Amino acid sequence: MRNGIPNLGALQAFEATARLGSFSRAAEELALTHSAVYRQVAGLEERLGVALFTRVRRRVKLTDAGEEYAGRVRHHLDQLEKDTLGLMSRAGVGRNLHVAVLPTLATTWLLPRLAAFGRERPDITISLSVRTLPFQFNDQPFDAAIYHAEQMWPGTRGIKLFDERELLPICAPAMLEAAGDRHQMADMVHLHTTSRPDAWRRWYQAQGRDFLPTMNAGPRYELFTMSLAAVKQGMGVALIPRFLVQHALDSGELVMPVDAGLRVREAYFFSYPIANATGEALRDLERWLEESAA
Repeated sequence: MRNGIPNLGALQAFEATARLGSFSRAAEELALTHSAVYRQVAGLEERLGVALFTRVRRRVKLTDAGEEYAGRVRHHLDQLEKDTLGLMSRAGVGRNLHVAVLPTLATTWLLPRLAAFGRERPDITISLSVRTLPFQFNDQPFDAAIYHAEQMWPGTRGIKLFDERELLPICAPAMLEAAGDRHQMADMVHLHTTSRPDAWRRWYQAQGRDFLPTMNAGPRYELFTMSLAAVKQGMGVALIPRFLVQHALDSGELVMPVDAGLRVREAYFFSYPIANATGEALRDLERWLEESAA
C-alpha cells in the first residue's frame, strides 16, 4: 500500500477544479455533485496540510503551492491515461501511438497520407494532438512529435522529414490586378503568421527594399492555414511555405506579386525521446514517414 499517494478521485477532483476554476464546472465534467467535489478537494488539502485554493465567496483561485501541484498532478494523470490506453490497445486489436503535430502540417501533409499507413498497418492506431511551441517530452504524454526547427530537439532521435526551403509572397489574382504595377506591393495589406514574426522584415532585407512601418501593421494569424484562407479571400499578401501553395500557384488560384522567395534554414522533423524504449510500432511509423517524405 502506498500511503504517501492521495486518493485518485481526490486528485482528479483537484485537477479539474484547478483547470476549470470552479467546483461546479469540475463537478459537471466528472459527473459528480458540487458538494462531492468540494469534499474531495477539502480532504486532499487536509491530508497534505497545504492550502491549494483561496476561496472568495463562490470563486476559487489557486495558491502558489496549488498551482505548482496542479501542474504535476496533471502531468501524471495524462501519463496514466496514456499508459492505460496503450495497455488497452496492446491487449486488444493493436497498438496506440500519440504524436504531437503542427496543425497546418497535420491537415495539409500528414493526414492526407496517414490513411495509407492505416491500410498498411491497421493494428497501429495513431492519435494526434496539436502543439505549436517546443516542449519537453517528460512534461507531455506524447510518444513522438513532428515539429519545425533548425535542428532536431536535444535529447531526441529521429529523422528530418523535409526542408521548408523558402517562403513565397502570395496573394489573390484580383488583388494583384487591383494593384496594377507589380512594384506597388507596398500598398497591399501585409498578413503576418505569428510563428514567423520577422519573416516580412527578412524578405524585404533580402530584396534590398525598405521595410516600412505600415507593412508591420497588418493582422497576425497563429496558423499558416489562417493566413492562407485570408489570402484567398483577398485580405492581403502573406509569406507561405512553397510546399503549401505550389498547387494553388500551378492552378492559378493564387499568384506571386513579386517573383522572389525568402530562403529559410528550418526543416520539419519527426523525433522521440532517446531515454524511452522504442517499440516496433514507433519504428514502423518512422520508416513510413521517411518513405513518404522522400
